[in-house]
Amino acid sequence: MKKIHYKNAHLNSTRLIYGCMRIAGDNNPADKAKGKLALRAALEAGYNHFDHADIYGGGHCESLFGEWLNELKQETPAIREQLIITSKAGIRFEPQRYDFSTDYLTTSVENSLKRLNVDYLDMFLLHRPDYLLNAEQVAQTFQQLKASGKVKHFGVSNFSPSQVNLLQSALDEPLLVNQIEINIHNISSLTDGSLDQCQQLGITPIAWCPLGGVAYPAWGNTFSTDDEQRIATELTRQAEQYNCQPWQVILAWLLKHPANICPIIGSTTPKRIIAAKQALIIEYSHADWYRLLEARNGYAQP
Repeated sequence: MKKIHYKNAHLNSTRLIYGCMRIAGDNNPADKAKGKLALRAALEAGYNHFDHADIYGGGHCESLFGEWLNELKQETPAIREQLIITSKAGIRFEPQRYDFSTDYLTTSVENSLKRLNVDYLDMFLLHRPDYLLNAEQVAQTFQQLKASGKVKHFGVSNFSPSQVNLLQSALDEPLLVNQIEINIHNISSLTDGSLDQCQQLGITPIAWCPLGGVAYPAWGNTFSTDDEQRIATELTRQAEQYNCQPWQVILAWLLKHPANICPIIGSTTPKRIIAAKQALIIEYSHADWYRLLEARNGYAQP
């Protein structure tokens, strides 16, 4: 599988990242077995980057991954060093809020390490911006986590360009990634400066919900029936042209961007996990990129 070298770090991640948000299902034996099969399919398909968060499945997703990794180590003792394991924290409940306090972030990392059955995270991301962000305090927390060997590199998720700038101004090392929603429904990153900033600073954008609005409803869907029909018609045309499925066209559309977007694939169906790789070899054209944008917007670019 094609890889991308994360600038400012010795990390080579596959362009497609396997998202572990759903691997535990309802945490019953059948769902857990399905999750392990999905993880195995991703690994055998060449994925080397696995994305987690402390809240996924109430922690059960990380625990299941830890079980699977322990089993995998019996077959391949050195497998851990071949993987990029990312986790996130910062979202709390009762009341729902965001928390970047040192105690909370440190405890979250330590708990994730225990559940994942690893000694360190390759990357740790702040899950959603805390409006009470104290950049200097977070920088000190990052320094402590790195000095302890618990985290190798850091990034953010759902941060605006100004929030990235604020945090980066207090850090001694560059943020590696910004994990944001990017799909045919949510194209705000094209206009709000997020992808421009990623190119400028060497930050890799990771797209969550990349198939939103096509393979499943997007968050806060605002598409009308006419919007959906225009998009479907254009996707069908392009899928026939590129000899692939419409959802694979969407991945190719994201991969085309020069910021080197890395889509997260969150399916637990092995065939779909494997089929996503087809998007990596599509020679997607500049013209078709704009044709799909026009179908999405309902008008040509001015």
